[in-house]
Amino acid sequence: MAPLGQIAGLVVLALVLAGCGGDSGGTVPAGVEFDASGWSTDFSKHSVPLDEFASGGPGKDGIPAIDRPRFVDVAGADRFLTDEEPVAVVELGGEASAYPIQIMVWHEIVNDELAGRPIAMTYCPLCNSTVAFDRRVDGRPLTFGTTGNLRRSDLVMYDRQTESWWQQITAEAVVGELTGTKLNVLPSQILSWAQFSRLYPDGRVLSTETGFAQPYGRNPYEGYDRAGSAPFALGAEPDRTLPPKERVAAVETGKDSAVVYPFSRLEREAPVNDTAFDDRPIAVFFDPGVGSPLDAAEVPLGREVGAAAVFDRTVGGRTLTFTAGPAPGAFRDRQTGSTWEMTGRATAGPLKGEVLDQVPSDDQFWFALAAFFPDAEIRR
Repeated sequence: MAPLGQIAGLVVLALVLAGCGGDSGGTVPAGVEFDASGWSTDFSKHSVPLDEFASGGPGKDGIPAIDRPRFVDVAGADRFLTDEEPVAVVELGGEASAYPIQIMVWHEIVNDELAGRPIAMTYCPLCNSTVAFDRRVDGRPLTFGTTGNLRRSDLVMYDRQTESWWQQITAEAVVGELTGTKLNVLPSQILSWAQFSRLYPDGRVLSTETGFAQPYGRNPYEGYDRAGSAPFALGAEPDRTLPPKERVAAVETGKDSAVVYPFSRLEREAPVNDTAFDDRPIAVFFDPGVGSPLDAAEVPLGREVGAAAVFDRTVGGRTLTFTAGPAPGAFRDRQTGSTWEMTGRATAGPLKGEVLDQVPSDDQFWFALAAFFPDAEIRR
C-alpha cells in the first residue's frame, strides 16, 4: 500500500478505536480548512494564519494522548522491545524514562511526571520530530491532547485548560488564549533499546498497558520515511536543498533559525566537533544502530537509520575534542582518552563519571525543519 494509503488507514483505525467522531457545536471561522466545531478556543487570537491548519483525519483527541502512563522496569520492557528499536529518553534529577516509539506512534503525546516535574513527551510521525517539554505555564501544569489538525505536516496539540493550540516542533502556542507562550523544551534523545537498557538498568519504560487497544509494534506509516515518498499535508512544495526526508540533527538558534547536521554526514564523520552558536563548543554524537519506526510493517523490522545527540563539549573549563570510540555509539576525547557514551556520560578513563551538558536538539525530517526554520544553516 502506498504511504498515503497507510496514513488513511491510520485515520480510520484511530477514529474507530478512539470512538471519536466529528465534534459539534460552535462557530467555524471563515476560510479555514479544519472543523472548528466543539472547540472553546478563542480563534480571534492567533500568531499564524488560520488557513495554514488542515485536518489530519481524526478529530479532536481522535489520536488519544496517554494521560495516566504506566511503567515497567527494563526486564519487563525486554518482553516487547528489540535491541535496535528506538525509544525517546528524558533524564531529570537522576531519573530516566524511556518512551518506546512503537507506542508513541499511536498516541503522539504522553502527559507524565518525572523527578517531581510535570512533563510531556511528544512524537509527530509525519515529521519524525520528538520534543519533550515542561508542561507548566506560570506555575500551572497543563495537560495536552491532539487537535486532529496539522500545520506544515506537524502535530498541533491543545491544552485542556484553555484549549489553546500548540505547535509541536516549536513548543509554542499559536492559537487561543495562550498565543505567544512558549514551553520550556527539555533535553531528550532517541536511543536504541539496547543502549537504554545497558546505560539505564534502573530506568523506567512506558508500558503497553495504556488503556487503549492499539496494535503496538505495528507501523501504521509503512514506507513513509523512504526517500521517494512525499510529505503528508505539508501545504507547500518541500525545500529540496536536502532530500525532503533526509534525517537531520537540528539545534534551534533563533525563532526562524537552526543549525542542521544531516545524517548523511554523521554516518561518515561522527562525532562532529563544532561551534554552533554564541561561540559554544558542541559535539554531535551519532549511533548508527537505531532502527526506523516508519519503515517496515513491524517496527522491530525497520532498517537502521541511526540517532544523534548534541552536547556542550566543555568539562571543567576545558574544551574537549571527540573521536570515534571502541564501538558504534561510543566516543573518546583526545585530551584524556576517556570513553563517552551516547548519553554524554564518561564511562571509562580519567574523566569517568563526568557528564556533558546536553543541548536541546531533535532528529527530524529536513522538509519539516525547513518549513519552520527557513533560515536554517546546513553544516554538511
